[in-house]
Amino acid sequence: MKPLIIKGLNEDNIRKISEIKKEPEWMLRKRIRAYRIFKSMPLSSWLSKIKEIEFEKLTYYTDKNIPKSDKWEDIPEEVREVLNNLNLLEIEKRFLAGLSTQFDSNIIYHKIKKYLKKLGVIYLDTDRALKKHEDLVREYFGKIVSPREDKFAALNTAVWSGGSFIYVPENTKVELPIHTFFRVETPLFGQFERTLIILDKGAEMEYIEGCIAPYYSSYSLHVGVAEILLKENARLKHIAIQNWSKNIYNFVIKKVHVHKNATIEWIESNIGSKITIKHPSILLFGDYARANILSMNYASQGQILDVGSKVFHIGKNTKSKIISKSISRKGGKNINRGKVVINKHARNAENYSRCDMLLLDDVSEGKTIPSNIIEEKNANLRYEAMTGKIEDEMLFYLMSRGFKKEEAETLIVLGFIKELIKEFPLEYTAEFNELIRLEIENEI
Repeated sequence: MKPLIIKGLNEDNIRKISEIKKEPEWMLRKRIRAYRIFKSMPLSSWLSKIKEIEFEKLTYYTDKNIPKSDKWEDIPEEVREVLNNLNLLEIEKRFLAGLSTQFDSNIIYHKIKKYLKKLGVIYLDTDRALKKHEDLVREYFGKIVSPREDKFAALNTAVWSGGSFIYVPENTKVELPIHTFFRVETPLFGQFERTLIILDKGAEMEYIEGCIAPYYSSYSLHVGVAEILLKENARLKHIAIQNWSKNIYNFVIKKVHVHKNATIEWIESNIGSKITIKHPSILLFGDYARANILSMNYASQGQILDVGSKVFHIGKNTKSKIISKSISRKGGKNINRGKVVINKHARNAENYSRCDMLLLDDVSEGKTIPSNIIEEKNANLRYEAMTGKIEDEMLFYLMSRGFKKEEAETLIVLGFIKELIKEFPLEYTAEFNELIRLEIENEI
């Protein structure tokens, strides 16, 4: 069979996507409504200057007739080679409770350990979850991230495909991490996964998300949406490792609702892409809700990373901590737009934010744009920021000990982001260190 390709953005193609997936009528209505919202919304002023993004020329859905499987031997050899190069097979065997891999529009490999099913945990790609657990998906889909959130949230809702759906039952602790891996395999392609994670009361888990893409002469677009709900006393550790190729426009909308006495630990690294815009939002609705956020952003030649976390304190006695580390090199540009809002009646809310930027040369840029709003007098907020360069004396000292300049820079950068690295699972730490080394030495 020939690969199925849907190119161009219009209502007819959106209906085709929904028909191919055999979706219920209510999902089609959501898609069409979101598309009309998308058309009615302007791009932000500076994004409108990016003439390269031509929505009509993109492919919005592709099916290369690769059968979905839970057996490695059933996956095509070229796909298996990609996953083996990333060491995912070995990591899955030793370390993961479940692994799902999405190439372009579709999940092609999905496997979970049997004990997850016994616990009642649901871990499916979102398309399959819609078929098997329609009522549950309908209850949560679009309730945290509305298509009116912004133009790209509307676009994702209109043309979404793939992503992960996770539901962890009440008082269930998932001992091993769950990992979803995304890859854009086609030039002039749009990947629009939709992820929903629901942790019921007292549930706990760790979720890892990774993404890469090969480099093509033409660009591709990634617009991801994640909706996350933590009910009372739930706890989630969310780790995201972004390493898109430098021809990807990457726009991500992620929101987390955190209820009474629940905790979100948010760890992420943004390394690849041409442009990334990502401002994850965490709403601390419940009393004693907690958020700990740690991010690393690395921008090199031709890259712009516009990132930063948003935390809204709504319940009483809520706490948040935001640590951001940004590195710019060879003209790369980092913009950190952090935002903290302490609502009126959020008594005894506490926040500590720190934004550190490291410039590796004189042509790179780093900028912090904080927004701190306090509407409750019985609250505490602290903010610190630092922008600095590698000291010549430090480079000279390391180079005098036999290190090449790039090796010395790597050591300094790894020291700068050590807070983030220690939060990664042990199996990922060595590979992440190697990724940073290769970035600095321009070997990838």
